[in-house]
This record gives sequence, structure tokens and C-alpha cells, in this order.
Amino acid sequence: MIEGPNAPGLFFVFEGGEGAGKSTQSAALADYLASRGHTVVRTREPGGTPAAEAIRGILLDPANTGLDDRAEALLFAASRGDHAARVIRPALQRGDIVISDRFMDSSVAYQGVGRDLGLEKVAELSLWATGGLRPDLTILLDVDPQIGLARVVGPDRLESEPLEWHRRVRQGFLDIAATDPDRYLVLDASRPAEDLAVEITVVVEGLVQDA
Repeated sequence: MIEGPNAPGLFFVFEGGEGAGKSTQSAALADYLASRGHTVVRTREPGGTPAAEAIRGILLDPANTGLDDRAEALLFAASRGDHAARVIRPALQRGDIVISDRFMDSSVAYQGVGRDLGLEKVAELSLWATGGLRPDLTILLDVDPQIGLARVVGPDRLESEPLEWHRRVRQGFLDIAATDPDRYLVLDASRPAEDLAVEITVVVEGLVQDA
């Protein structure tokens, strides 16, 4: 969703901690919508453009452990700004459906809460970077970090953070979703992936039909 005049497209985002199944569910939703004749753009954060993918490499490389917390937040915002300008907004203006694996709530939870930089400050930074771009629906896949991290193979820099840090991030996601329940679908990601996919498609199909 673009603040101000509505774009003809729809923007859906998957959020959640490590190992929650975001990529699996975003792929399933994209396949479902495409099978029904919709033009779908599936993307991810950090990433989505050549510049944003280069920033992703910096952010997730374990060699960069110790990166300053504010620098980390700024790099995520820079990646998101380019992603929004070059991929998401053009697709929405064309009337496409955009599905992203992560968006601004990840920064609010990971940097705002996890790094203790402040929810409001990090949210404002992302909104400024994207020109006020917000999803039409955010699907939060909630899972105990101990379960999610056990699914991770070859952990990156953020996945390697201590369990207690990931617990703070999880609570951050839940607190964000509680502030605006109409724009969030919170699901227990420890459930079978097939069951989650069915529930997600039912909710999304309703929004697509109403658009």
C-alpha cells in the first residue's frame, strides 16, 4: 500500500524470526496467485535489486560481526529504499501483486527491539527511506526461536546471535502486530506448512477479491 492515492496493485509481506518458514510460504502464495491468473512479483529483503543484494552480503556475512548497530540499521534502510523505488512501487503501479520475504517490520523488531535502537526511530527511518510504503497485509509467522534456529543450516551473522536476542526480536514482532491487528495475520509457524498455506490463501484471496 502506498500512502496517499492508492496504487492498483497489492503488497503482501511475510515476517517472522529465523526458521519460521517465510520463504516456503511466500513461494506457496505466489504459486497460488499466479495459478489464478495474477501477475506476481516475489522478492526479498534485504535484497531485490543489485545494490540491495550487495548490501545484503555485508549485513549477513559473519565476517562483519561487531558491525555498529546504527550502521546496521542504516544499511537495512538503504537497501529497503532502493528495493521500494526500483521493484515494489513500479510493480504496484502496474497493478501487480508483490510478495516480499521481510520488509520494514524486520528492521523494527531486529534493530528497534533487538538492538534497542527504539521502535519509533527505526520505523520512521524505514518510512522515510521508502516514501511511506506499507504492506496491505503482513503475515507474521510466529515460532519459538529455539525451534526456528534448529532449522537453520549454516547460520549467517544475524542467525548467529544469542538465543535471548532472538527471543527479544520475537516479542518485538508480536508487539508490532498487536498495535494494528487489522493489518496483520499472526500464525503459529510450528504448525504443518500445508495447513498454514491454506489459511494464508483464504485470507489473501479475500483481500484480492475486495481490491
